[in-house]
Amino acid sequence: MPNNYREEIEQLFPWISPICVDLLLQLPALYTDWNAKINLISRKDIDALMPHHVYHSLCIGACYPLAPGTTALDFGTGGGFPGIPLAIAFPDVQFLLIDSVGKKVRVVEDIAKQLGLTNVTTQQVRGEELKGQYTYVVSRAVADLSQLWRWVRPLLPPADNLPQPNGLLALKGGDFLHRELAPFGKRIQTWPLRQIIDSDYYDEKFLVFVPAAAERTWGHRSRKVR
Repeated sequence: MPNNYREEIEQLFPWISPICVDLLLQLPALYTDWNAKINLISRKDIDALMPHHVYHSLCIGACYPLAPGTTALDFGTGGGFPGIPLAIAFPDVQFLLIDSVGKKVRVVEDIAKQLGLTNVTTQQVRGEELKGQYTYVVSRAVADLSQLWRWVRPLLPPADNLPQPNGLLALKGGDFLHRELAPFGKRIQTWPLRQIIDSDYYDEKFLVFVPAAAERTWGHRSRKVR
């Protein structure tokens, strides 16, 4: 691995513009400052913000680039992941970041404001109560995939004239991921994140894509995770 974050980002995510890289490099200082006031990220993990949180979020864009002129919903953004890094990397996509915890939403709103992210709006709301339509829904460690899909499916109309299908892009992992994927049969796609970032931290971490056109009821054949 290179010796600094700029070199790492340029190596791992070469499609991100230099201006956007500059913004990404501001995140450690912003989150360290806020984390001293509000525990957004575990104290022991704040020093690993870039490799464990920012890079993890950017893996969505590396596997499945978001089309310009579209909209994306970060469902349960927490401290702003994956929404903030993705909004930086995709300035031509409009992002709505939601969470039910008001103090988290206020922090994310402040970070977006300090970075000048005009493509980010925030809202304090429970995801299952949200109304509206979005090209993509992105998520990180929110709920079991079947439950998450039940919540977001009404928010995802099939989109025409896109270079690839739209839908739910969820960062998932864990020993029982195959059980979460089984109800979806062959309708989903998965990407092992270790193929993007060669680090033990990314073992058993995946991006899962459920297309908006997927049926509400799935078969029971499991798609093997590898």
